Amino acid sequence: MQTNAFGSGDKTPSFARITGRCQVHLPFAVLLERLDWVLANRLQPEIGLEGDTLYATPAAQFARAAAGLRQAGLGCTLHAPFLDLAPGGQDRPILMASRHKLRLAFELIKVFQPRSIVCHLGYEDNKHDYKRETWFATAAETWQELLPLAARHQTIMMLENTYETGPEMHQAMFTRLNSPYARLCLDLGHVSAFARGRWQDWLPAMDPWLGQLHLHDNHGQRDDHLPVGEGCLDFAGLFAYLHEKALNPLVTLEPHSEKDLWQTIKNLDRLGYLDTINPE
Repeated sequence: MQTNAFGSGDKTPSFARITGRCQVHLPFAVLLERLDWVLANRLQPEIGLEGDTLYATPAAQFARAAAGLRQAGLGCTLHAPFLDLAPGGQDRPILMASRHKLRLAFELIKVFQPRSIVCHLGYEDNKHDYKRETWFATAAETWQELLPLAARHQTIMMLENTYETGPEMHQAMFTRLNSPYARLCLDLGHVSAFARGRWQDWLPAMDPWLGQLHLHDNHGQRDDHLPVGEGCLDFAGLFAYLHEKALNPLVTLEPHSEKDLWQTIKNLDRLGYLDTINPE
């Protein structure tokens, strides 16, 4: 969610039955700037750490935000940086820079005590297929180094799908990591917009590793991050399946504006999807 996508409004009419059951993606700059608004609306943030956030933010600002959430009794998750990073990179300096930036994100686990930290697996078939085994071995080493930093705080390391066209690389990675603290964050919007697929391409294959969902909508062409229910994604079928299989992943809403956030929450309140997987 972009910093400039927010107005200056204060408390919005309560949708506690929704906000109490999910995370809301917020860049750290937004969280810090509008912490009072976040607390007043009882939003549980998924804190985005993209850009220069990890390099430019004083430790005291992270501590301030964490203390505010903790005192309000609000949980959080973290979203590690992914743009420009190469967790399976074959260029050594780029790989080392990527691992360093990811480690900075993982070091914030002890500050925020998040339920999860979301990372992008980062496999792209059109770039990496010709050196698939080499890429996989390097990426596995990256996640094996970071996983204990999460596990020691009982935080789950989620590996999200982006440009992966199917679940095979995630299956192989979770099998290699072999840890209850390594799970899938399934982004339905990415399945539709980037893989041109459906959630059924990933479930039930990934049922054993499903830990989190990123919810936003699109029309199957671009990663629009529309409010849930305003695109073509089959959320009704997905949530019916999760209910049938008794799967209860964490849920993060990923709108890109405050307007779309409240529309997403209103739509979820009307459609009742979260009632099926995370009953009060």
